Amino acid sequence: MKIHALITQFFAGNPTRNLSWKHQSRRKNCSNQFWFVLLFSIVMFFVLLCFNHLFFLEKTIGSVSFPGNSTGSATYFPGKLKNSSKDSCFGRYVYVHDLPKRFNEDVIKDCQLITRPTDRFSMCKSLENSGFGPRIRGSNGSESWKNGWFSTNQFMLEVIFHNRIKKYDCLTNYSTLASAVFVPYYAGLDLRRYLWRSDVSTRDSTGIDLVDWLTRKPEWKRNLGKDHFLISGRIARDFRRKSDRKSDWGSNFRLLPGSENMTMLTIESGSSKNDVAVPYPTYFHPSTNFQVHEWQQFLRKQNRPHLFSFAGARRSKQKGPIRAEIINQCQASNKLCNFLDCASSSNKCDDPATLMNLFRNSIFCLQPPGDSLTRRSTFDSILSGCIPVFFHPGSAYTQYVWHLPKDHNKYSVLISGKDLRAGKVGIKQRLQQISKDEEQAMREEVIKLIPRILYGDPRSRLDTIGDAFDLAIKGILKRIEMLTKENIKI
Repeated sequence: MKIHALITQFFAGNPTRNLSWKHQSRRKNCSNQFWFVLLFSIVMFFVLLCFNHLFFLEKTIGSVSFPGNSTGSATYFPGKLKNSSKDSCFGRYVYVHDLPKRFNEDVIKDCQLITRPTDRFSMCKSLENSGFGPRIRGSNGSESWKNGWFSTNQFMLEVIFHNRIKKYDCLTNYSTLASAVFVPYYAGLDLRRYLWRSDVSTRDSTGIDLVDWLTRKPEWKRNLGKDHFLISGRIARDFRRKSDRKSDWGSNFRLLPGSENMTMLTIESGSSKNDVAVPYPTYFHPSTNFQVHEWQQFLRKQNRPHLFSFAGARRSKQKGPIRAEIINQCQASNKLCNFLDCASSSNKCDDPATLMNLFRNSIFCLQPPGDSLTRRSTFDSILSGCIPVFFHPGSAYTQYVWHLPKDHNKYSVLISGKDLRAGKVGIKQRLQQISKDEEQAMREEVIKLIPRILYGDPRSRLDTIGDAFDLAIKGILKRIEMLTKENIKI
C-alpha cells in the first residue's frame, strides 16, 4: 500500500515538489532494493539464455563432425555420453597413438632389412597393396581368382591391421572419449630386422624405447595401459625371452613392466592372459560382400576327389615324430591323400594357387603343429572349404576364441597326436568313419566361417559382413570394458 501511494503521488505532479521524504534512510533502502531487483533480473536472463543454448547443443552435437585425425578418418564427438542411443559410436571409440616414425614407418622404410634369404620374394613386394602383397592374376582366365586375391605374407598382419584401423568408423582425436587406445607399433617386423643377430640389446632396444614413450603420455597414466592394445604378426613366444643369453630366441618386449598391462593381438597366444590370438592373414581380401558370397557359392559346388591332404615337411628336430607319421600314412593311403612336400626344391607351398588347389580338392586338411602349435595353413584350408583336422587342441581350440565356434566338433576333427604316434589310431580309418551327412554339415560350417577369418580390403568396405578385423575390435572393446569395470590387474 505504501508503494502504491508513493507511485500515485509521484505521477500526480512534480515528484520533487509533491513528494516529501520524511525519512532519508527509507529512501536509501528503497534505492538498494531497486538495484538488487535489476541485477537479479539480468543474472536470471543470462542463466536462462545459457540453459537454452546447452539444451539446443545437446540435441545437435551428436551429429557434428570434426576434422579427421592424423590417420585421415572422420572423427565424431558424442553428444550425450550417458545415452548410447544418441551416438552410434558409444562404447566403440578408439584413439590411435601418433607414434614417432621409428616405431612403424621407419621399420619398413628399408624393406630389405626385413627380407630373409629364404623368402620367396622381397618383403618390399609384400608391402604392396596395403600389406596384402602382389595381386594374384588368374591363370587361363580362371574366374575363382578374379577379385580380391593377393600373395600375402603371413608376417604382414601389423601393416594390414594398421591400414585397416585408419578406416575404422569410430576413431576419435579425443583420447578421453576412447574406450580403447591402439598402439601402431610394428613389433614383429621390428624384431625380424634383428632376430638372427646375437646382440640381445639390439633386439630389445625399440621395445624399451616404446614403453618409455608410452608411459610418459596422459593416455597411459589414466589406466596404466590397461586400455591399450597392439597387433603382432608373430607368435607371442617371440616376445618373451626370459634371459639375456645370446643364444635365447626373441626379445623381452612383453616382459617389460610397462608392456605387461597392454593387450597384444597375435597370430598365436601363449600362457599370458593379455595375449589374444587372431587369425593369420590369408590370400583373400575382398572389397565387397558379393565377392565373399561368390567364393562361398563356388566352394559349395567344388568337387573334392581326395579324402584328405597335407602340405608340409618332415621336422627332424621336432619333439615326437608326428609329421613323419602323418606323411607316411598319407603316402600309404592308396591315393586317398594328396601330399604336397614343402621340403622340395621347387617349394610350391609358397605358391597360393598351388596350395588353394590342393585344399579345394580335399575333404579334410591335416593341420599338425609346426614350429609352434598353430599354422597359417589352418586358415588357408578354411578359406578353401576344407575341414581342418587337428592333432592338438592348442592348434585352434584354445587360441581363436573370438573367431571360431566354441563347439569345435561342428567344423573340425581332432585326432590325438599321442594316439597317432602310438599306433592306436589311423588317419584314413578315422576320417572314413565320418558319415556323408556329418561331412556335409561340417563343410557347410567351414564355408560359413570364411568371412570371420579373412581381412577385408581397407580401401573399400564390407557392408554387412563382420570380418576378422571387426571381430578383433569387438573383442578388444569388450575385454577392456570388463577390465575397467572389474578393475582387474592383468
